Amino acid sequence: MASAQKIVDALKKQNITHAVGVPDNGSARIYELLREDKEVDVITVTREGEAFAIAAGLYIGGKKPVIIIQNTGFLESGDAFRGTVYNMQIPVVVLIGYRGYHNRDADGNWVDSVATFLEPTLKAWNLPYKMLETDADIENIEWAYGKSTETSLPAAVLLIGHAK
Repeated sequence: MASAQKIVDALKKQNITHAVGVPDNGSARIYELLREDKEVDVITVTREGEAFAIAAGLYIGGKKPVIIIQNTGFLESGDAFRGTVYNMQIPVVVLIGYRGYHNRDADGNWVDSVATFLEPTLKAWNLPYKMLETDADIENIEWAYGKSTETSLPAAVLLIGHAK
């Protein structure tokens, strides 16, 4: 598991101004640390699709948001993703909790179908991503910011497990 503090430190190194999304079990500690930080505003939304619209507006207004959501909500928010940050070419980073990643049966098949759908959906929607499971993967946050800046499109980091 990755350290929530190291994730927050990596986000702050990118000069984020806002964290937008829906906290879940995997991201709860990240949100807790961000709420304690006086330099980052946390905006929680009722549906993940709202996070994309709010992040787009923040970016247009000169801010640098990060979106933090779970894979179930990401899949539900496809049209909001497409219609805002993708079509508007908003270079935002999305941290996506990979619910179900470790839940496999004896044959190695995912028990939770959301894990089955996430990566093929990311590829179909042309959303580049890397995994973040341990502190050794923290550098993937910097990669995502570099990729989004280079392409003027969103990039993602998939959070495996609960940040501690």
